[in-house]
Parts: sequence; C-alpha cells; structure tokens
Amino acid sequence: VQLQASGGGLVQAGDSLRLSCAASGRTLSFYAMGWFRQAPGKEREFVAGISSSGGSSQYADSVKGRFTISRDNNQNTLYLRMNSLKPEDTAVYYCAARWIDAAVVITTTSRYDIWGQGTLVTVSS
Repeated sequence: VQLQASGGGLVQAGDSLRLSCAASGRTLSFYAMGWFRQAPGKEREFVAGISSSGGSSQYADSVKGRFTISRDNNQNTLYLRMNSLKPEDTAVYYCAARWIDAAVVITTTSRYDIWGQGTLVTVSS
C-alpha cells in the first residue's frame, strides 16, 4: 500500500480544512489508519485513528470535538475534517496505515508501518 496525503494549505484561525489520504496498491479494508502531525522542532504526535471498518475512532485531547476522522473503503481514502482551526494546529500532517486482523484503533507512531508523505497545514492568527 502507498499513501498520498493532500488537502493542506494556509488558512486563518477558525477556518476549516479537509485532508485526504488516498491509498493505492491494495484495498484499505483490512488496515487500521491514523493521522499524525509534526510541528517544527517537535516530535510527531497522534491526532486521530480509525479502525479498519470505520466503526471505532479515537482522538487526541487537543483536537477532540474539532476534528473528525473518517474513511471510505470503497474509494480507498482516509479523511480528516478539521474545524475551528487554531494556530497551534500548524504542522505537517501525515496519514499512516497498518494491516491488522482486528477492529482496533492504533494511536502510537511505532505501530504504524506505512506512511504518507505529509501535507502542510498552516493556521494564521
């Protein structure tokens, strides 16, 4: 599986964006997936994760209530809807995937073995 993230850009505080992560090579139906972000000078951090079927999801406390992760397995695409963006959301956002034969959400960086190239989100105040 190869992942291609897109949808980043420069927005103002309070605006919304939707990131997409398109997969190619294999169906995503058996992959847990997630979004991570990395701000300049900081470590990559978990943002949101979703189980292979889409039935379960988890969020970092910092984005809970503002971001929504979703997936369309028929379209082989993962999404991250980001509302009420804040300057502290500024980062490169990465999508990630891991094949797993269970309906679980993975929240740790080290457990993902497939990564997209990242898309930059910049939120101005």
